[in-house]
Parts: sequence; C-alpha cells; structure tokens
Amino acid sequence: MRFDVLTLFPSMFHGPTQESILKRAQQAQLLDIHIHDIRAHATDKHQTCDDTPYGGGAGMVMKIAPLAAAIRTVSATDATPAHIIYLTPDGVPFQQHIAHQLSHMPRIMLICGHYEGIDERIRTRFVHQEISIGDYVLTGGELAAMVVIDAVGRLVPGVIKAESLAEESHSDALLEYPHYTRPALWEGEAIPEVLATGNHGAIATWRHQQRLLRTLQRRPDMLAKAKLTAADRAFLRHHGWQEPT
Repeated sequence: MRFDVLTLFPSMFHGPTQESILKRAQQAQLLDIHIHDIRAHATDKHQTCDDTPYGGGAGMVMKIAPLAAAIRTVSATDATPAHIIYLTPDGVPFQQHIAHQLSHMPRIMLICGHYEGIDERIRTRFVHQEISIGDYVLTGGELAAMVVIDAVGRLVPGVIKAESLAEESHSDALLEYPHYTRPALWEGEAIPEVLATGNHGAIATWRHQQRLLRTLQRRPDMLAKAKLTAADRAFLRHHGWQEPT
C-alpha cells in the first residue's frame, strides 16, 4: 500500500513514519510512505500557501493553486489512482471499520489542512472522502494523518500477525480483554487464577467474558453493534446490563 501525504510541515512526519512497526513495514515493502511539501508547488519567491478569506473573517485559508498543483503532480508520480482523503474536523468520524476499508486500497493520498482550512473548491474537485479523528480541533491535519496511516497501515496483510488483530478493541464492537505477564504475583496482587491453569478452553471463555464486561463498563453504547449470543446476553444481564427493547 502506498501513502502520499500533502503537508506544509513535512518534517513532522520524520519520527512517526520511521519508527517501530511502520518502519519495519516499509523495510519489508508492505507500506510505501511519501511525504510531499505543498510549498514546493507555490509559484512566488516566498512560497506563499495561504491568503485571507473572501467575505472577511478571522484567520487564513490555504490557497487553491499550490494545493491543486501538489495533488496533480503527486497523482502523476504513480500509475495507481489515489483515493484522496482530506483530514478535517467536519469529516466522518474515523472508526475501525473505516480503517479496515481503507486497508484494502492500493493507494491513499492524505491532505493536511492548516489555518482555517482549505479552499472549498479543492474539496469538491479532488477529495473522495473527508475524515475526522475526533470531536476536537487540531492546529493542522498532520497529527490526524499520522493516526490514519498508523491505524490503516497496521491492518495491511503481513504488517502485523493476523492472530494479533483478531480480538483487539473495536475489531468486533467489543473492547479487548485484560492482559497480564510475569511475575504472577506482584506486590501482593496476583493474576487471575484461570490464566495459570493451562486450560485453553477456560481461558478463552474468561477472555471473552472479560471483553463483554469491559465493554459494558466502559463503552456500553458499542453493545448495540456487537453480535451477541444468548449466553452473552445472559452474562451481561447478570452484570447489570439493561438490554434495549
């Protein structure tokens, strides 16, 4: 999978894209991440990429010409058409199912807005999808782009072992179960006894029930989307869940 990121601040990506899993995925040629400076496509000597908004108001708006030139130039660097995403607070909330959908695309282009945003004509002319990573406002789209790259990139086949993705939080509308490692007894607190029994069936049952319980306690809204068995529902009701009618 190829990522192309259009940004005014390319140096922000040097650390996050060159560490840990993303670094190894690139070395294994599973991910191909390219960072592009929008300012390189400005035509004036100061590489100006912002201007005052028509109609007045506070702040500046990213100019249309440099950004459009960046999109067209970068699009032409590879024969694979890019799925173009604009990171914006008024986009669709980014969720795990969207990350899964994007992980099957061969090429994604991420546009990082700044200031008050980008000229609306870029959105209507070029953008295929608009994404928000949360109900808050950042100084720019760079951090949001890093989140999307990380969340999507780790789902590309081969980047992470498939079994590690199977029961993690949000994979099936349930949160992940608690984890423990050595020592079994630490400062008077022991791990749950079932984890030391070697009984894989009992451990699997405990882990599934812990996923149900943790979701009930922390994100009960997610249970409406989960595929619950009759046993799951009985377990949840026993722990205070009021099943919607």
